[in-house]
Amino acid sequence: MAAVRTYPSDVKDDAWAFVAPYLCLMREDAPQRAQALRDLFNALRYLAHTGCPWRFRPHDLPPWATVYLYSPKE
Repeated sequence: MAAVRTYPSDVKDDAWAFVAPYLCLMREDAPQRAQALRDLFNALRYLAHTGCPWRFRPHDLPPWATVYLYSPKE
């Protein structure tokens, strides 16, 4: 099994404990949720910090289309 890669933009445990209750629209074990919410949040933070295009994000992050669905829209 490959090691989990971390990025400088990943949310720290104490910050995650604060923000998670505000982001949970459905339970972590809901069948509709294929990706962990923290992984999606970290992917959004990575994109925001690096400014890379959606489809250029690292492949160890959740699929770009899934992350896009969770991103804020104007």
